[in-house]
Amino acid sequence: MSSGDTYGQLSNSYGRNHFEVDGPLRLMLRYFTGRVPDLSALGSFAGKELYEVADYVDKVANPRHVMWSINGERVDEIWLEPSERAALVRLFKEFGVNKSPYRGGTWFDHFASIYLISDPGIACILTVTNQTAYALYKYGDEGQKKLVGGLIGEAAAVTYGATWFTELQGGSDLGANIVEATKQGGSWKISGDTKYFASNAGLADYALVTARPVGGPAGAKGLGLFLVPKFATTGKRNFVVRRLKDKSATVSVPTGEVEFHDSEASAVGDLSQGIYYTMEDLMVSRLANSFGALGVARKSYLEAYYYAKKRKAFGKLLIDHPLVQRDLLEMELYLEGTMALALKAVDQFQRSWQETPPYDDVYHYARLLTHIAKNSTADMASYVSKAAMELHGGLGFLEEYPVERLHREALITPIWEGPSNIQALEMLEVMAKKKAHLTLLEDMRRLRDGIALERDAASEALEGMTAALGRLSSSDEQGAQFQAKDVLATVGNGISTIMLLAIGAKLGDRRLLDMGRLYADRFLEGRPIPPGVLGRAREVFAIDEIA
Repeated sequence: MSSGDTYGQLSNSYGRNHFEVDGPLRLMLRYFTGRVPDLSALGSFAGKELYEVADYVDKVANPRHVMWSINGERVDEIWLEPSERAALVRLFKEFGVNKSPYRGGTWFDHFASIYLISDPGIACILTVTNQTAYALYKYGDEGQKKLVGGLIGEAAAVTYGATWFTELQGGSDLGANIVEATKQGGSWKISGDTKYFASNAGLADYALVTARPVGGPAGAKGLGLFLVPKFATTGKRNFVVRRLKDKSATVSVPTGEVEFHDSEASAVGDLSQGIYYTMEDLMVSRLANSFGALGVARKSYLEAYYYAKKRKAFGKLLIDHPLVQRDLLEMELYLEGTMALALKAVDQFQRSWQETPPYDDVYHYARLLTHIAKNSTADMASYVSKAAMELHGGLGFLEEYPVERLHREALITPIWEGPSNIQALEMLEVMAKKKAHLTLLEDMRRLRDGIALERDAASEALEGMTAALGRLSSSDEQGAQFQAKDVLATVGNGISTIMLLAIGAKLGDRRLLDMGRLYADRFLEGRPIPPGVLGRAREVFAIDEIA
């Protein structure tokens, strides 16, 4: 090991190509797309330089709010540690993380890249920029569409975007927003306090902002979507960054509070459709949240797996102890099941993302899957990262080693983009108004019918989902809300089971069929993993040995 690889003394997964060691990811991408994208270069970067940069920024070099220039001007800029800024430029321009959906690639390429990055803060910078590009690409006027190139990394200079929807008094309740937009001549001005969780505050060149046109209706449907540039036409700063938040993790993305005082803005699309554009944008970020959760769980797993192959206890390697094998098996099982679910959500999003209001059933089904995937992957990431810490013993609780940070990073994923209560309520809404659960059940039935081996496990999953959704449909509003979170988890586990079995059946992969059966036992039915699996445990959890 050279002196330039000192970080390898702190991490057992550092220096490995995190795409090439991930056999399950490659298999599942082949199922959904018929190909395996060339992500080896990104996998190498993610497993080495980017991994080190993310840890260094967390421990040593947090972004700083530069409020005043030396010349006495209010500037509200963000200082990023130079290695983080350089890494971001590479992700935009060399690896094209944000470019693929708009320039001949697919959303699978984009979200697989977010997974490999596996630092929720750095991924957030890319995601909110991508959300900005998404809205302008679909709904922007001619001038706004010209900004897309910079936001996806194909212009000479990278430009950063942001999505500022949340306000202090409302949180996830966007209908409670009070920031206002006023028409002045042919332009708009935005005023109000405060966009309270504003990621990329001070970094963003352009921000998407929800605001209520003066005189517009109350509630979420009265919101318009506006584009607010960093600088006004006078060259002055166009909004105020009040402060940055002190966070327990995700410090690589600057998150702050933003005030608007007659800030110049332009409307995005039809203002009466603003809430629908916003909900579309939230689909993008919820899918990104899912793959950020999967990615940080995978990094945690890799740390635990390679540590277990080196560390000895009671006279033998950790990985030779049955209890450790059981832990690694359960971690991998949970991770792969939710990965299959999340990729299914991307598949549906890929089919529907160019739909515009009023949407069809394909879009509403994608939205339902997104709520389920966001919830399931977030729960999984918290669990797997905690288990990885525990397998490291006392070392797992020390800040100097990355597994401790990975668990902190994972804990944001159940909260970002709406916690489980919000996902459950959104599920109820898309069920009651759009009947998207009927499309889900029909799709799962079709997939079940294509499974020969282990069809009984798929049938049990389908029956459990049907019963759980039926209970919701037959309950009154209060009763449905009371049980919605449990149903959300049940449906997620059901989809994960069926998808693992469907992928295994199509690819002729016995291991994935076994994973589907075990997933149903452990997470859907709550049964313990049978001891007979022990003889084949390594075949399941040794992911770097999967072709």
